[in-house]
Amino acid sequence: MSHKTTSLGIIYLIAGISVFSVQDLILKLISGGYPLYQAMLIRGFTSIPFLLVFAHFDGGIRTLFTPGAPKMILRGLVMFVAYFSFYIALAGLPLPTTVALYYSGPLFITVLSVLFLSEKVSAAAWAAVLTGFLGVIIMVRPGSDLFDWAALLPILSGLTYGISMITARKMGDTQTAAALAFWGNAVFLSCAGLMALYYHDGSHTVTSHPSLAFLTRGWITPTAHDLTLMMTCGVVAAMGLWLLTQAYRIAAASVVAPFEYLGLIWSVLWGWLFWRDWPDAQGWLGIGIIAGAGLFVLLQERRRSPQSAEAVV
Repeated sequence: MSHKTTSLGIIYLIAGISVFSVQDLILKLISGGYPLYQAMLIRGFTSIPFLLVFAHFDGGIRTLFTPGAPKMILRGLVMFVAYFSFYIALAGLPLPTTVALYYSGPLFITVLSVLFLSEKVSAAAWAAVLTGFLGVIIMVRPGSDLFDWAALLPILSGLTYGISMITARKMGDTQTAAALAFWGNAVFLSCAGLMALYYHDGSHTVTSHPSLAFLTRGWITPTAHDLTLMMTCGVVAAMGLWLLTQAYRIAAASVVAPFEYLGLIWSVLWGWLFWRDWPDAQGWLGIGIIAGAGLFVLLQERRRSPQSAEAVV
């Protein structure tokens, strides 16, 4: 893998994470007044023309319909679990907490890259990964009065996201990033449609927890402002899906994954600006351990591989 390709993968990853942080912000803003499936449907439909444009410039529309389509659909189902569990967690947890726990994903990616891609990870990097999972436990606070079951959702999201990106790496030699993103969005849209059929009339609404309310409330006709926000999610999702998929398609997962932690900065910034959410001491400790573990893995990769080092610079 060339230095240029690895550098480009890192750039795609950073851009994708920055773009997706805007979607997290929007979904958190609307989670108290609208159902999740409504935002997902509007997001999914808005994404389609952008994804088709990306496909046109990434090998042509024909690249969407290949013998590998069934595998891309299966990967789309895994991605749906990843994003769905993250989105409903947003309603019940502070934004920085949700994102920090979600960033167990790069830890999973590092592990999965060894198991399924035969990538090499040093003993020191393994120690960092284990330390990162300790940070996750600190933030979840199992057994304490502050424990919220919703905190398990972004961890599930991190695991399934890791699986989806590892499969993107395996499919990258035969499928374009646009095709992977297109089928991921198609599954996303289909699953949102099924949820809408079940929950749209409001008869299954559950209000005992903000995450459950976000999932189960009935369809609400959006204002022009809120509709614009939901449609913006579609534009953001199309760009973000393509950028992240492209990053893992062309670069080693263990090299680009640590850059995912830049999203922590965005989450803390948005949380403070819009809700004055500020992690407490234990929260900061967990965030610091998770982020520090990821950065340590990055440093180990730079020392181990001259290619990785030059790519980072």
